[in-house]
Amino acid sequence: MNILKNRDSIVIIVCTLLLSIFGVVMVYSASFYTSELYFADKFFYLKKQIVGVVIGIIGLIITSFVPSHLYKKFYIIFYIIGLVFLLLVFVPGLSKSSYGATRWIQLGSISMQPSEIAKFCLIFALAGLFSNNDFLQKNKNIFISLILGGIYLLLIMLEPNMSITICLGLSFVFMLLLGGVKLRFFAIMVIPVIILCIILVLIEPYRLKRIIAFIDPWKNPLAEGYQLIQSLYAIGGGGLFGVGLFNSRQARQFLPFSESDFIFSIIAEELGLIGCAVLIIVYLILIFTIFKVGIKAKNRFQSLLCFGIGAIICIQVIINIAVVTGSIPPTGLPLPFISAGSTSLFVFMSAIGVVLNVSKQISKDEN
Repeated sequence: MNILKNRDSIVIIVCTLLLSIFGVVMVYSASFYTSELYFADKFFYLKKQIVGVVIGIIGLIITSFVPSHLYKKFYIIFYIIGLVFLLLVFVPGLSKSSYGATRWIQLGSISMQPSEIAKFCLIFALAGLFSNNDFLQKNKNIFISLILGGIYLLLIMLEPNMSITICLGLSFVFMLLLGGVKLRFFAIMVIPVIILCIILVLIEPYRLKRIIAFIDPWKNPLAEGYQLIQSLYAIGGGGLFGVGLFNSRQARQFLPFSESDFIFSIIAEELGLIGCAVLIIVYLILIFTIFKVGIKAKNRFQSLLCFGIGAIICIQVIINIAVVTGSIPPTGLPLPFISAGSTSLFVFMSAIGVVLNVSKQISKDEN
């Protein structure tokens, strides 16, 4: 196979598999206590995560064989698919709510989070639009791009899902910059964006409470500040080498969402600073190699595609770690390839397959 003859492809595959397998182990470690308590099966989340990895690998293999020029040909279709998925969240009978948010759709026994799929659909669509060097040189086209991205962001915000909104918003800005939009355009937008962010915080009381909890979690340690405090206990308790795999104290009902959004805290507690450093290095190698493939890509569309995929992974990792360490206000966002969640695993691994296909094309041209 051409993929296995390419060094960049091998690095990407190895990093992806290492992260995914490590995720399976950590999901079990973070959830076996609560799984046995609530589901009478300590392997409940483990089995779901293994299924997610298998489905993700299938998605990776399929997308690695799909010629990347087809994504460009049907980039409008990808935008429509993402839009439809986001709209399905608001369809009675299909939507599924949890903790006051409607972010999932339920199809029989299968549930999925459309925003996870939509963020990559938007990247594909923007890569197709911006593949023309002169597209963003016209104010009309910038306006069109803002509308297309704004619709996605608005729908995700209405769920509400501020974490994905922030992640996708930053990825959108990154794509605009790569697409060649003029820097003065962003200078003009700074004030309206700041005003919008203030309004979004004020209209939803829980967002203001989260900011207060971020500033001083001890002001309300049993409510808004509880999760951050427990996360910091886990991270601080890990020290340099950690308390050992499967020995987390915080995963025993103290830290909510320890198997998903706050799994990095459990990693820090069990494997310590050294374990976290190794994990971050693997992420950096993966992201750097994806960007490297983007630089070497044979055309602008492939380059934008790789950089967009790499940007989403990079931004999501940074936000997740920043949240659990108390560096930014709390917001729920899974750690790519590791947090519990089959939808996230499937879309991230399928996106890796797209990068592998681009890498395969580079390898063919070099030979």
